[in-house]
Amino acid sequence: MKKKKLFIVTLSVIISGIVLLSFNSDRKNFQIAKNLDIYYTLFRELNTFYVDEINPNKLVKSSIDQMLNSLDPYTNYISEDQIEDFRFMTTGEYAGIGALIGKQNNKIVISEPYEGFPAQKNGLKAGDIFIEVEGKATKEMTTEDVSNLLKGPANKPVKLKMQRPGQKKPFEVEVVREKISIKPVPYHGMIDENTAYIRLSNFTQNCSSDVKDAFLALKSKHKPKALILDLRSNPGGLLIEAVRIMNLFVPKGEEIVSTKGKVKEWDKTYKATAAPIDTTIKIAVLVNSNSASASEIIAGAMQDLDRGLVVGTRTFGKGLVQTTRDLSYNTKLKVTTAKYYTPSGRCIQVLDYSHRKEDGSVGTIPDTLISKFETSKGRLVYDGGGVVPDIKIEVEKLSSLTIALVTKFLVFDFATDYASRVESITKPEDFEITDDIYAQFKTFVKEDDFSYESRTIKEFEKLMKSAKKEKYFDFAEGEFDDLKQKLQPDLDKDLEKFKPEIKEMLVDEIVSRYYYQKGAIRAAIDEDKGVMKALKILSDDEALAGYFKPGTEISAN
Repeated sequence: MKKKKLFIVTLSVIISGIVLLSFNSDRKNFQIAKNLDIYYTLFRELNTFYVDEINPNKLVKSSIDQMLNSLDPYTNYISEDQIEDFRFMTTGEYAGIGALIGKQNNKIVISEPYEGFPAQKNGLKAGDIFIEVEGKATKEMTTEDVSNLLKGPANKPVKLKMQRPGQKKPFEVEVVREKISIKPVPYHGMIDENTAYIRLSNFTQNCSSDVKDAFLALKSKHKPKALILDLRSNPGGLLIEAVRIMNLFVPKGEEIVSTKGKVKEWDKTYKATAAPIDTTIKIAVLVNSNSASASEIIAGAMQDLDRGLVVGTRTFGKGLVQTTRDLSYNTKLKVTTAKYYTPSGRCIQVLDYSHRKEDGSVGTIPDTLISKFETSKGRLVYDGGGVVPDIKIEVEKLSSLTIALVTKFLVFDFATDYASRVESITKPEDFEITDDIYAQFKTFVKEDDFSYESRTIKEFEKLMKSAKKEKYFDFAEGEFDDLKQKLQPDLDKDLEKFKPEIKEMLVDEIVSRYYYQKGAIRAAIDEDKGVMKALKILSDDEALAGYFKPGTEISAN
């Protein structure tokens, strides 16, 4: 009798659960159907009665974008006309002329031609201005408009009418489009006789093969004892490529990352599946606040497995996995389906978007939101958003003057002018801004009637406004006037005061005109504080070992 009663009770509970689940499911389905019907009728009424003509495609796209923005920053709708851009982001390939373009002073210009591709091979240079593309004037066009005209079928020509600064007459050129594949490893080389360096700019398809080839080439020729893997400002990409890169340096079978989401069948643990190429070389991974997603998988795994040191600043904090789902009419939905976890169990995703700084990076996270984890050797690491580096490097902020010189294209335009006058320069590593070149730049800036605002003056004016409002200003008007006079920007004085950082910008821009992206990287390495810090630690075995001691704490903030 007791067993019978227990059976009846259990059965009742099961039936009640099924009924409740069915009720909740039906209720949810009803809510979906109800709201879709409201949306359809609303759109129909708008289309019929709104006073002006509406653009259905634009209106629907806007409503979808706003809906997805309420979820997270990475769930996106990809319309049919955005498919090519999406394909480029995942593969690094497209058909075009091979140049980075941008808008400067209301003109569409070539910001950087890619070495070895049609634009560069046809003599186009950074600073060249687009006048017409395929006979269409670019005057009222956006950068995206011009970009779409430049892209097209491979092996088909595109007619360009260009204006080169310093020349009176425009010139015409017909450039045959090619399949453009941006190299994910723009540079690799030896920093000193013992230390290899590899820069990885994104995680596109097969980028792990490029990293492997670069490392094996350096290993075969130089036999390095240490490696610096530079992932700074690498926004991420394909998760599997991060797994494959880690697999190069950790034993087969080692767990690298796992993903967990709503659909449990999709949960997966990614392990090293192939034989590694080097499990003993000393490694430092360089990161900054713009190192995200797949970059953070490598940084987090290197830390958790105690395979290498992370050097730089706290990473971006994107630990969400996106899956692309096909929609009708050749459109797609890139939807967040899971979170990823490093080997220790940490989720790198920032816990609260409101804690981000203005640049989008992770700010200070309250201790109550942070959990503690341990690496394979017992070091203490934390979650809460991003990967906190083992060795932190303070970010030096640029002056208002330098920022203005860059954003108002004075540095860019001077480099264009310089390259038009000087046929060649020394090797990137040897090039420097001499006093003569800097004097030329100062003259160039003054002739442009350049002006800039000081952040200090802006804050001072706010203080004066508050003082006047609260009636304190009258008591110290003389002091306020004296201080304002001292804080006023002085171009001659500031060009000298901030010369070192301005010179760095000039070197980068000028060298890239002659040696392209690879040359700019080579020119900057010797003065790169992150590289030099990593180099110093990797060359000191005793100091390096100290970072891996059990109980060592990598502070959360």
